Amino acid sequence: MDEFWQEEGKALKGVIVARIRRGGPITFRDYMEMCLYHPRYGYYNAPRPPMGPGGDYLTSPEVSPIFGVLVGRQIYQMWEVMGSPHPFQVVEVGGGKGSLARALLEWARAYRRPFFRALQYVVVEKSPFLRFWARRLVSASGLGRKVFFRKALPSQVVGCVVTNEVLDSFPVHRVLREGGKLREIYVGWGGSSFREELGPPSTPEIEAYFARLGLWPGEGCYAEVNLEAVSFIREVGKALARGFVVTIDYGYEAHELYAPWRKDGTLMCFYGHRPSPSPYLRPGAQDMTSHVDFTTLIKVGAEVGLETLGLISQAQFLANLGLYEAYRYPGLDLEEMLSRRRAVTELSDPAGLGRIGVLLQGKGVGQVRLLGLGG
Repeated sequence: MDEFWQEEGKALKGVIVARIRRGGPITFRDYMEMCLYHPRYGYYNAPRPPMGPGGDYLTSPEVSPIFGVLVGRQIYQMWEVMGSPHPFQVVEVGGGKGSLARALLEWARAYRRPFFRALQYVVVEKSPFLRFWARRLVSASGLGRKVFFRKALPSQVVGCVVTNEVLDSFPVHRVLREGGKLREIYVGWGGSSFREELGPPSTPEIEAYFARLGLWPGEGCYAEVNLEAVSFIREVGKALARGFVVTIDYGYEAHELYAPWRKDGTLMCFYGHRPSPSPYLRPGAQDMTSHVDFTTLIKVGAEVGLETLGLISQAQFLANLGLYEAYRYPGLDLEEMLSRRRAVTELSDPAGLGRIGVLLQGKGVGQVRLLGLGG
């Protein structure tokens, strides 16, 4: 596997260097997009899944089916408060290996048959390799006819749009506030290695982003600007006719994300489940991520008809849905009970997955009291 990544890393590095030589330095956003999503050499277009024990990071659906069951409980309540429409679409954007889809649908098939019959589960996934893995996983569980695969959001959705650790992997612009002004980070080539260069913002949308928030990064602070997330939440608001949006991701509200003490921003890289020191190592072979700005998702969502219902930590969200009862069912053998208990601990760890944020928004449903928010 290391030999494969070394070869592919060299190939993508050559593609990026050639682009810089042709047109000059590129924005960090464009560099990150090529590293993650290049159609041949990008991280998310590799033959092996990037998530899971054999990848570079572990998401909640990969930890245990318990996560999918609890998300299913919340979506089941959403279906009920909407009057039990048939069909009811669950649109999972960035479905990965299909672990969330399988767990949710297996639970609904076993315990909520009317809900299961109404369900149309749509996985929106651009990576052909991840679509392959997801299709194989759900088909092995006899769920192939319930899951539909698309490359883009469907329109006129009646149901729920779900993302789990997706927006934090969108390519971001990186900026530095210097002398009271925003300077953008560009990536150049120094002959033997990539180098960062400062220049004016590449688009007026960057300054408009902070103007919308009414705050700016502190002097001398680096920050990320996720314009892709702005476009995405607008698309979701337009695609959703009636229903809910569930955004599960690492992130903060803007006042914390852009606090003056956060000098270096939140950009992180991972390789083999360990932090990697630089985004310029192993291009295309390591994960790159930055924290989500929930305040912007709330503000832009309101512009397209999405009403905020609540923002809560994943630990509290899952607890409200019954997380701590998951290993207390009578009849469980000791091994299964201990396995579930380990999963519960990992999903609610305040220093890990438990600190992930869960943003719930609705359109055409009013201010309903959702179970995950303690309702």
